[in-house]
Amino acid sequence: MSMQPKKRVGVLISGRGSNMVSLIEAAKAADYPAEIVVVGSNRPDAKGLDRASDEGFATFALDHKLYGKDREAFDRDLHAKLLEHNVELLVLAGFMRLLTPWFVDQWQGRVINIHPALLPSFPGLHTHERALEEGVRIHGATVHFLTSEMDVGPIIAQGAVPVLDGDNPDELAARVLTVEHEIYPKALAAVASGKATIDGFRVKVEGMKPEGKKIIS
Repeated sequence: MSMQPKKRVGVLISGRGSNMVSLIEAAKAADYPAEIVVVGSNRPDAKGLDRASDEGFATFALDHKLYGKDREAFDRDLHAKLLEHNVELLVLAGFMRLLTPWFVDQWQGRVINIHPALLPSFPGLHTHERALEEGVRIHGATVHFLTSEMDVGPIIAQGAVPVLDGDNPDELAARVLTVEHEIYPKALAAVASGKATIDGFRVKVEGMKPEGKKIIS
């Protein structure tokens, strides 16, 4: 039985790209259903671009500042760059830029994003500070399909961590980041292999069983 060809993945970052690194490591496995073909950033000085280059990946930077307020012009150039590399699936790994409805339409059902909170709670920025302020006992991360509304979209995977007494935002962020690095490669594999399919606003993932662990606090 021949293996399906690996899906060609583009990764977009704005900073050091720690989630990108977890995806790079996962994609080294022979049976991983996706291959990273290019890493791009809206910031030419993004540290993650150096890491991607060191690992042998093609990289590009489109400096968003050069586009002023013309967000769609940036997105059209980004779209063209991704097409140059025959990207089939797009992964946002700390890409701190909202994409326009035009772009989202071009890539409908083919862009996944990770957010450092258990959506629909705490969309937007400063999620860890807000979680502490609200006194939640459980926090975490969410991988979801991108829609044109920020931090809204069918959920592929979530991972939870306890919020501990005395936590500060940095400690909580570090605990959540560990979960991000765990769930993002699994979510990408599910999408790339075709096991994750959108059904209305739910995502059905073939063969994914809950682990049965409960966090009670």
